[in-house]
Amino acid sequence: MLAGRLPRALIGSYMKSLFLVRHAKSRRDEASLPDTERPLSERGRRDAPRMGRRLRERGVELDLMVSSPALRALATAKLLARQLHYARTRIAVDDRLYPGAARELLEVIRGLDESLGRVMLVAHNPGLSELAHRLASAITDLPTCAVAEFTFDAGSWRDIGRVEARNVTLESPKMP
Repeated sequence: MLAGRLPRALIGSYMKSLFLVRHAKSRRDEASLPDTERPLSERGRRDAPRMGRRLRERGVELDLMVSSPALRALATAKLLARQLHYARTRIAVDDRLYPGAARELLEVIRGLDESLGRVMLVAHNPGLSELAHRLASAITDLPTCAVAEFTFDAGSWRDIGRVEARNVTLESPKMP
């Protein structure tokens, strides 16, 4: 049977798309705030919708968005969700994404429901950059609000980190 004739759901079961997003720029001017309560800066509030629009213009649709519980990550996720027409009430919050060591992020990914084909994690450095580098050695750092997209020929999320990405895209607000 030709791939073009397979039902979309069946094709998705053999491909996994992972989006790793570093939260948008946050404010650091209020030293009394706990790290988890730092809000987005003005630049961050501009960059996140811009990145969301870029993704929407490329036709990105998500099955699941997962965010760190930190305010700056969750605010980034909500701004992206609005642009992607993804219900903000469907954003899952996972405590393992803060501070989010690469190993913990990979555990979250490998534990995803197999019916999901396109998943976005919104989290923090250094763990996010470390994981992106592990998945594609050409990525050495994710600037704030950067989106790294990985497409895998894999039928299971458990294979992520063990199979090479078929396609890798990196975008950031400063890229044209």
